[in-house]
Amino acid sequence: MHPAPIALFVYKRIKHTVATITALQKNALAGETELFIFSDGSTTRSHEAQVKEVRNYLHTVKGFKKITVTERPGNYGLAQNIIDGVTSVINSHHKIIVVEDDLVTSPYFLQYMNAALDRYENQPEVACIHGYLPPIKETQPETFFLKGTDCWGWATWKRGWDLFEKDGEKLLADLLKNDLTKEFDYDGAYPFTQVLRDQIKGVNNSWAIRWKASAFIQNKLTLYPGRSLVQNIGNDGTGIHSGSSTNFDTKLSGSKIIISDIPIEVNAFCRSSYVNYFNSIKPGTLKRLFNRLKTIAKNVILKKYKALG
Repeated sequence: MHPAPIALFVYKRIKHTVATITALQKNALAGETELFIFSDGSTTRSHEAQVKEVRNYLHTVKGFKKITVTERPGNYGLAQNIIDGVTSVINSHHKIIVVEDDLVTSPYFLQYMNAALDRYENQPEVACIHGYLPPIKETQPETFFLKGTDCWGWATWKRGWDLFEKDGEKLLADLLKNDLTKEFDYDGAYPFTQVLRDQIKGVNNSWAIRWKASAFIQNKLTLYPGRSLVQNIGNDGTGIHSGSSTNFDTKLSGSKIIISDIPIEVNAFCRSSYVNYFNSIKPGTLKRLFNRLKTIAKNVILKKYKALG
């Protein structure tokens, strides 16, 4: 097994970045793995010192086979940084493991990712490997498949990333034409279609919703672990694109995930568990959507006021 390279995307959160890299260093395969780090440039002068602090730290990192740091000369934004970085690495290495600067991984994360990448490399139905499992009440099987892709500690091959469609309008049109929005939204449990509509309107610039929709429309699958190998520590109000929430806090697995032969199809029980979970957090989700709409309205009013002034 030749380990897949890791692409790590960072910005200005030094504590989160250190925690993410420290966790990766504790993985058994870290010393055999190439690490590509993409450091985005500052959006404003107020962020310059924080970005510099992160970059200074990056050049001290050890524990991997090889480390390549790309410092963006300006601010790409999360979506462009990830799309460009993933594309460049996967074009030269043909497979990739993707981590952002607020994802703390289990010591067994890289073993699971690489074992799954090897197992399903020649299975075109499988587009993605995912390492995160939300705090679902029901006990899940060791591994299972769901339709689409996911974005909190994931991996893919060039054939999978080739499915990625940047044009959100095209993706929405395909979802509507094929009457897929209900299924895409987990039977109304989570507003993924609305997230895509917001991306089209410019309310967000999510690459993840387009990655999810791109594979979903093509009827591709993602492999999930039955115990989480990833914890997102970025839902603490420090992120550019995320608020504060504990709805996604989960427990890292203290043991390996065993990759074995399972049917390459959507696991109906696991999908139902996701529907139940999304429904259980829906009040918080709706509140965040309402707050987001208030922020959008406020920004529109401010822009009109400035234009008049």
